[in-house]
Amino acid sequence: MTSYDESYWYALRVTYSREMIVKQYCDANHIINFVPMTYKISEKNGVKVKKLEPVIHNLIFIKSNQLLINELKLKFPLRYIMDQGTGEPITIREEEMFHFMAVAGNYDEEIVYLSPDKLKFKVGARVRITGGPFKGVEGTLVRVRNNKRVVVQIRGFLMVATHYIHPSLLENIES
Repeated sequence: MTSYDESYWYALRVTYSREMIVKQYCDANHIINFVPMTYKISEKNGVKVKKLEPVIHNLIFIKSNQLLINELKLKFPLRYIMDQGTGEPITIREEEMFHFMAVAGNYDEEIVYLSPDKLKFKVGARVRITGGPFKGVEGTLVRVRNNKRVVVQIRGFLMVATHYIHPSLLENIES
């Protein structure tokens, strides 16, 4: 159970793809937030345009307390994403969110978003990346699309996998 006035990372749904409007408001009001983004290439009048867009529409992560989020809910169509086991809003540990943002916030790298129910794998080695753009990220080594990748997970909610990581850039972490 979370304290009502303590600050946590919350996963929130925003209806009608208005996550960027909520993000702009949060940025303007110095509320820490994160929307996973990726570059999409579209074609307009025969010209290819590369545009940064949300990977998962209607999703935003906000680091705050429930009091502030309830105030935001009065201004925007926000809903907590609930933990089905406890019935409480999903909160994300600071370390988990740090690793997730380190991978998902790297727009120029080839990353893959996965949901826990779609990815069935044997638990692999816990590893830390020691170099490159993902240096310091900790996750699980798995094989995705015939490449070894490091998967970072937000407990049973969402996973993101890095691009191929050379074995020389990995070190085992004892659990």
